[in-house]
Amino acid sequence: MSRLEEYMAKDSAKQLLRFITCGSIDDGKSTLIGRLLHECRAVYDDQMAAVIRDSRTSGTTGDEPDLALIVDGLLAEREQGITIDVAHRYFSTAKRKFIILDTPGHEQYTRNMATGASNADLAVILIDALKGISPQTIRHSYIVKLMGIRNAVVCVNKMDAQGYSEAVFNKIADDYAKLAEKIGLSYNIIPVSALKGDNVTSKSDKMPWYDGQCLIEMLESAVQEPPSSHGNLRLPVQYVLRPDNSFRGFCGRIESGSISVGDRVTVLPSGISTRVKSVSIGDRQVESASAPLSVTFTTADEVDISRGDMIVHDKTSVMFGSGFTANLIWMDTEHLKLNSRYILKCATGTIGAHINKIFSRMNISTLKEEPASSLGMNDIASVGFSLDASKPFDTYEMCRATGSFILIDRMTGMTAAAGMITAAENPKNVIWHTHSVTREQRTGLKNHRPAVLWLTGLSGSGKSTIANALEQSLNHSGIHTYLLDGDNVRHGLCKDLGFSPQDREENIRRIGETAKLFADAGILTITAFISPFAEGRDKVRAIMPEGEFIEVFIDAPINVCEQRDPKNMYKKARKGEIKEFTGINSPYETPESPEIHIRTDIMSIEESVEKILSYLRTKLII
Repeated sequence: MSRLEEYMAKDSAKQLLRFITCGSIDDGKSTLIGRLLHECRAVYDDQMAAVIRDSRTSGTTGDEPDLALIVDGLLAEREQGITIDVAHRYFSTAKRKFIILDTPGHEQYTRNMATGASNADLAVILIDALKGISPQTIRHSYIVKLMGIRNAVVCVNKMDAQGYSEAVFNKIADDYAKLAEKIGLSYNIIPVSALKGDNVTSKSDKMPWYDGQCLIEMLESAVQEPPSSHGNLRLPVQYVLRPDNSFRGFCGRIESGSISVGDRVTVLPSGISTRVKSVSIGDRQVESASAPLSVTFTTADEVDISRGDMIVHDKTSVMFGSGFTANLIWMDTEHLKLNSRYILKCATGTIGAHINKIFSRMNISTLKEEPASSLGMNDIASVGFSLDASKPFDTYEMCRATGSFILIDRMTGMTAAAGMITAAENPKNVIWHTHSVTREQRTGLKNHRPAVLWLTGLSGSGKSTIANALEQSLNHSGIHTYLLDGDNVRHGLCKDLGFSPQDREENIRRIGETAKLFADAGILTITAFISPFAEGRDKVRAIMPEGEFIEVFIDAPINVCEQRDPKNMYKKARKGEIKEFTGINSPYETPESPEIHIRTDIMSIEESVEKILSYLRTKLII
């Protein structure tokens, strides 16, 4: 392998991080980005020479080159010293590749900032050390959280103008901590001087009181959250490839999950099912492909698939309907009027839509929800939508690509708003309300992460015994738990259900929704149910964030379970006194790939509990 090939191989293996820079006007965003690019050697010599030459003309930075000119490319930006457009810049270090989205700070261009945030993995929020937290700091921080960015780096800039004062930095840090707590945003904070380069790419000796990482170190070590947390296949069809009569392929980008040759897939909205005959990436055929690759696939059957259709594995894992609720950022100078007609454009095409209700508008100054009958430019609100036809969609939290949309004014063709779907609208118009206290805040009060440990297995396999011993062990360690047991829930929550396949399915659905609520409260939930059908367990997995549903197969041969028979259920089933009893006259579908597999015929209760605890430690849940 040549040096060039070796370099290209190493470079292609680097992880890519997209991050947005935002803050109030004149906080120094462009200067900070220019400093990063310059010191990471991402600026050509002739470009730097032009910057130095233009800096002498502007005379705004004394003897220092005005590094903001590296990214302020528009003439109006250079003349006014502000950012107007979203500037994309690329650079890399030995550890990572980066795409920077430098967004405007002026309130007028909030829509540009929101657009940039929708494509970012992390946010760098600047605060001017001379001014402290501004209204735009609050607005941008809220939008960052709203757009699904879970981590932020807050840079208190212009520390040189404040004499590198620790007291000034601490005051701003305390103020921002209160703001972040209200919003529910995770962040790191760092004092910098973009103009002088302090704490940008190397630690500054002018602020010995700060012992944290410099900015580039934070960017290199930032954990990149997946854009989709459910892992189910989402493949919106973007183009039908028909070069001649012998070939019909369907092209699109996999937004979530993976697709493989032989997979059984469903086409939405038609609901037609077929098998995947081939998968290609470019001109190369592959056995499978995963998000975020663009693919061309063919089907084994002649089915009608068109641009705007969505390909999924399990149609029950995706929401489907003609209405939903959404968080909306209004971008038009014309005010929103209820029931006005718009064109809604999303991953699955365009459709007519109107807003039938404004549930609340966010007051950015107080971060409190207020009633509203209309929306003006830059307003953020929770609204209800009605569509002209049913569409498949996800919540934005589950999958950005299939949970987001824009509204287009029918008359002007201008983008009126950007939206993030929060819930499906049910027939009774009961809407999920987003509370001020977030899931992250509830979890932050505990010393562990939430999860659902789903213990499944035959009656007598040891589920309840292990679940009880596990909860005792976790409780002694200070872990907040709750145990949902199969028999216990049938005394109340599910006492109206029998044991037919339909009732068993509804029983598991109710338990899954209950377990999800417990996890949302930050609790480590343990369930002990036979849950005999794989489809039911998979549906519960689908409604949980990725990594929070842990299937634990409590495995014991049926003859061992019959020998134990703690409740004499097998004896009654053998005598015909109990119908639809799992393992005797009703099937049990063994988990194919559970996270944890426990053989209770060869493992003790203590060993079983320790195996589960070891998994939880490995996954950093406890």
